Parts: sequence; C-alpha cells; structure tokens
Amino acid sequence: QLQLVESGGGLVQPGGSLRLSCAASGFTLDYYGIGWFRQAPGKEREGVSCISSNGGTTNYADSVKGRFTISRDNAKNTVYLQMNSLKPEDTAVYYCAVDAPCSGGWDRLGWYDYWGQGTQVTVSS
Repeated sequence: QLQLVESGGGLVQPGGSLRLSCAASGFTLDYYGIGWFRQAPGKEREGVSCISSNGGTTNYADSVKGRFTISRDNAKNTVYLQMNSLKPEDTAVYYCAVDAPCSGGWDRLGWYDYWGQGTQVTVSS
C-alpha cells in the first residue's frame, strides 16, 4: 500500500524553526518529484516547495524563499522541509505529495497523484 506520512509539525514561536519529514512506505521515492503544500483555515491549498527526483532542482513559493529549504534523503526514503524564521502566517496543515516534475507549474494540485495526511504547524506566541 502506497503511503506518505508527514511528521515534525507542532507549536513554535515566531522566529522559530521546525523540520518536517515526509516518509514513504510501499514504494521508493527515488524516481519521484515531491511537493510540499500547505492549507490554512479558510484558504485554498497552496504550493510551498518542490524537489526533483535527483534533488538537483528545487522551487519555492515567494512567501517562503530564503526561509524554507527542501531536501531529500533517498536512502531513508524521506523528504524534508526545514522551516526557519517562522511567521504566524505560516500556520497551516502541511502536506507532501508525489509525483510531479519540479518545473513550471509545480504547484498545480492536479499534477500530484498521492498525498499524505498532513501535519499541523502553528506559529504563535
């Protein structure tokens, strides 16, 4: 059974950091581009970042550039999202998804076939 499981969310103060993980089971991530998305209450799901299958290409939403870093460890079958300098507006449920090329249009929801269940990130003092 193909499954993606996100973890690492939680409550953090503004300016703090979190590292989210997206672990795959039932398949290997090696050949897949991975995307991170988020959805805040009352808002549409939006793309945060993506990484190509070999890790050579990454893209970020303008709102997180310079603060978030996506990476992958294919040996661990896991993709990470390091989030620094967090702001209250980063509060959302964060999802990882496969499989789409990390290229133009990477943030189109319909390009992705499988989604995790999400992990809550709350940035508040």
